[in-house]
Amino acid sequence: MATLVQPAFPFVDVIIDTSALVPAAQRSPGVVAVVGNADGAAAPASTPLVVTGHADALALFGKAGAATALSRSLDLVLAQDPRPTKVCGVRTPAAGNYAAALAGLEAADDVTFVCLAGETAVGAATSGGTPATGLRALAEHVENMSAAGNRRMAVAMIDPAIARTATYVDTVLAANSYGALKSATGRMILVAARGATTDETASPNPVADAAAAVMGAIAGQAPATSVVLKQVRGFTVPVTQQYVPAEVTGLASQGVIPLIDPALVPGTGLFLADGGTFSADPARNYVDICRVLDDIEFRLRAGLIGTVGDARITKAGLTAVRVRVEGILGPLRLGAVIDDFSVTIPLLPILALPESARSAAEQAQVVAARQTRQVSVLISVTYGPAVHRLNVTLAPQF
Repeated sequence: MATLVQPAFPFVDVIIDTSALVPAAQRSPGVVAVVGNADGAAAPASTPLVVTGHADALALFGKAGAATALSRSLDLVLAQDPRPTKVCGVRTPAAGNYAAALAGLEAADDVTFVCLAGETAVGAATSGGTPATGLRALAEHVENMSAAGNRRMAVAMIDPAIARTATYVDTVLAANSYGALKSATGRMILVAARGATTDETASPNPVADAAAAVMGAIAGQAPATSVVLKQVRGFTVPVTQQYVPAEVTGLASQGVIPLIDPALVPGTGLFLADGGTFSADPARNYVDICRVLDDIEFRLRAGLIGTVGDARITKAGLTAVRVRVEGILGPLRLGAVIDDFSVTIPLLPILALPESARSAAEQAQVVAARQTRQVSVLISVTYGPAVHRLNVTLAPQF
């Protein structure tokens, strides 16, 4: 029998819409992955596995209870204070086959830092069907992943066994040496720790993976924190191998971060002497700038995804978009991550005008936006970085 009258019961019908309660996606800026050789380990090859302590590292990536290159590097990452948010290990399917292991890391979209366990060979770039080797494989991985939207940074080290010479800086940074790793987009962090060892009493001294330790030290800091003079733990550098002032400035001026034991800091320990990236891009020449931009980019993408397919190209719809952007960046300004910001949607002031008051060019912009369903949003961010050097003038007088 057809219903002739809409029944009033149950009188009040409430529909609960929980869409506004769904949180924005989060991406921790301190997730690291160490890729390395661990032949005979229990862990499957080319598979990222989370490690929380020494026991995990040894059980997954050790060989019959003995340490491997990968497990030792993971131990150095875990020795940092504060630690990274999450630490992953990835075993190569065969010694030196970094390309395959890095390919297995591509789907781990929360990883923000990658290094190769104990690797110091620059290697060769991809050529035809032959994959890249050595540190070139690492450099290509972070460049390709970042270009695809999954921003990552690589940490590599100059071979600690290279002896001191009068031309040390020029030699190690030559185009046919570590200079080949320079990133066009600021994705490479190159560290120098000549003589780095985990045991100065042993003969010969076991070489320490300075790259893994530095990666852990940097990832443990907030993105906006400068890495200058941050301590790196887990290994030492004999006094006879430490860099002299001319080498420190020479390396730092080229974007390399030397590790030093400064006399001005009480006690002993190794500290990052600079905060630059090994970059050919002058706009991305500091680690904290790259990390902050990556972090803001992800926050914007995650926070604005809900407006796609929902916000309309009207005054009210684009005002809601602007308010959402302000809600994303506002906490960063309050937390002193950024100094200020502004949000401009060029179409919004046009939509605020009555149609009759718009010029032909303005109306054309509205029509084009509605036809293509694309809207431009311009965000200006003012960043106030940390001081890296104080120029003090001492003027004594009588």
